Amino acid sequence: MYRSKLPVGITLLLCLTLLLSACSGPANTNGRNSTSIALSPSSNANNSGNTAIGNTNGNSEMVTYSAVNGEVQIPKNPQRIVMVAGAFTGHLLALGLKPVGTGDESFNNYTEGILDDVVNIGNGVPYEKIMELQPDLIVVWNDPGTIENLSKIAPTVAVEYGVPLREQLMDFGKMTGREEQAKSWIAEWDAKIAEYKPLVKQAIGDGTVSIFDSGSAKEFYAYGSFGRGGDIIYSEFGLKAPPIIQKEAIDSGKGWAKLSLELLPEYAGDYIFISGWADDKNVAPVFEGSIWDNLPAVQNNHVYRENSRGFVFSDPISLEAQLKFVVDSLTKTE
Repeated sequence: MYRSKLPVGITLLLCLTLLLSACSGPANTNGRNSTSIALSPSSNANNSGNTAIGNTNGNSEMVTYSAVNGEVQIPKNPQRIVMVAGAFTGHLLALGLKPVGTGDESFNNYTEGILDDVVNIGNGVPYEKIMELQPDLIVVWNDPGTIENLSKIAPTVAVEYGVPLREQLMDFGKMTGREEQAKSWIAEWDAKIAEYKPLVKQAIGDGTVSIFDSGSAKEFYAYGSFGRGGDIIYSEFGLKAPPIIQKEAIDSGKGWAKLSLELLPEYAGDYIFISGWADDKNVAPVFEGSIWDNLPAVQNNHVYRENSRGFVFSDPISLEAQLKFVVDSLTKTE
């Protein structure tokens, strides 16, 4: 076995020198492991800096963000975002960002190929898995207990469903330091609406539009501004709903109304959109039979089904896909 021939004093001096050298290395300002991980070129371009565990890009500046859960200190330009509230992942994507992890609802055919390198954290709140992702920001639904627990991992902000599209996207722009990107997306969206709105209006005239999905063989639901194309049909295009849907689902502010099959003719517009994803096994008992077959929309072939899971959401990416479906459906030639 090799043994050093240096005197003991010199050996100790060398050890002390090495120890001091190790301690004088670059400091990890956020207290986390600074091990770097490699990403594919496409991931690096879209994730704007998610290239290191623990946000080691040198940006440790914190700012105060006014969230639903109050004033929260968050990174000025967060890089490792975990979207527990997965229905809002499209807001990040519209800003040119990708989360490092997001809820299962984010993964649908509207986001196919976009989230391939993003961790699916499932439908719950898996604290250990979230901790392993070493986030510098967590976005979650407004649940005080969950917020308290997640805040022990990283700064946590709450979001709520039902906030108007433009306002919600601008909030995400402020949250991520990407307000200019938010304004740019909104400008492009407004241009699309201005282009397609007159075409749709011309195609259906004074016709009314209903949006349904089924709940059971005995009941089903009509929707206003609660995803499923409603934000586009009623809010952006200003199309008319049957009076009873206008009253119970839109003017009420609830966004939806529970129906009974016997009242279907009152709720059925001249054009009908059906969200098939919510409960496919129950569609047939509701949308068939003599009551259904005698509806003008059915007889005129004005029924449009969209089975994508993303059809139920109101984030920018989902709305872009819904816009195409709504316009193509309502302006197609017979």
